[in-house]
Amino acid sequence: MSQQVNMETQEKFGAAVNSGNLGAIKQLMSADVIDHDPAPTQGPGPEGFIAFFTEFREAFPDLKIDVEHAVADEDNISIAYTVTGTHRGVFMGIPPTGREISARGMQIARFVDGKIVERWGSSDQLGILQQLGADVVA
Repeated sequence: MSQQVNMETQEKFGAAVNSGNLGAIKQLMSADVIDHDPAPTQGPGPEGFIAFFTEFREAFPDLKIDVEHAVADEDNISIAYTVTGTHRGVFMGIPPTGREISARGMQIARFVDGKIVERWGSSDQLGILQQLGADVVA
């Protein structure tokens, strides 16, 4: 597949997360997608991504992921992003605070036939916890 098709898949993934239409993720990832950096409670496959983003959106109903920069080759897309939202539900055991969060992250996705087959990534989870007032030390 082409770099353009992969970029369209990446954009559809972001739109699914931002809109809450998480079922669309199943069509954008291979059934055996590998996440090299899963969230602590994330299960395998597309269902693991859907469960993670369901929990994240329950904690931050206005969750928005904005891609700040993207770099692509024929098989991979790397993005730098900012995630924002308002804490309205339980997040990692922290009851709703009403606080707004903003955190940076990076991700690399590898594609085969226009679907995500592997993902590597990192986000500022400590920064999110600190913004919510969690008792953590940097």
